[in-house]
Amino acid sequence: MGGATQELDLGPVTMSAMTAAWTFVYVLSRVLFPARSKDFCNRIVSLIHVFVSCYFCSKSVADWSRPLDGVGAASTYPQMLALTVSLAYFTYDTLCCLVELPFSLDVFMHHVLTILGLGFGYERQISGTELVACLMLMEVSNPFMHARELLKELNLKDSSMNLANDVVFALIFTVARVFIGPIVVYKCLLSSTTPFAVKVFLPY
Repeated sequence: MGGATQELDLGPVTMSAMTAAWTFVYVLSRVLFPARSKDFCNRIVSLIHVFVSCYFCSKSVADWSRPLDGVGAASTYPQMLALTVSLAYFTYDTLCCLVELPFSLDVFMHHVLTILGLGFGYERQISGTELVACLMLMEVSNPFMHARELLKELNLKDSSMNLANDVVFALIFTVARVFIGPIVVYKCLLSSTTPFAVKVFLPY
């Protein structure tokens, strides 16, 4: 990569290594939880990604009082790092869904659109602000979404824990996707410097 790389080289070699690392985490989860389904183990990886992704996304925000400053601008190194980590994860997850899990067209298309959006920002090193913002909004409710399926496999579907999880999921999902998400998309659409491709893929 070019100007955005100041520390770790975030080129194809690093991307491949990170994809391999996510794959290794899945293989390790299969070893640690042999009695659990492949979906269960994949969701363990997804949970880890949520926390890793949100950490790097939050670290990339220079000023939390103005988190959307820089929409349509060149990506900073912390933003590029956040995009690289998650792009590697979604590459792994897409392959895992194709090879290890029952095929779902909805999940596959969601992954393809996400990879195209993040991949465009990664390759062009632009629009890191809006891509990181949407990535974080997309991921912040995912722990509770994955927990729903994990609790089902653990035979806790009818437990108070599952009910509490559903309530928290609904609240966070609503705030992130219904109230905050449209603000990010609106600001992106108004930006004259945000590439058209990002404007198309951002809502997904």
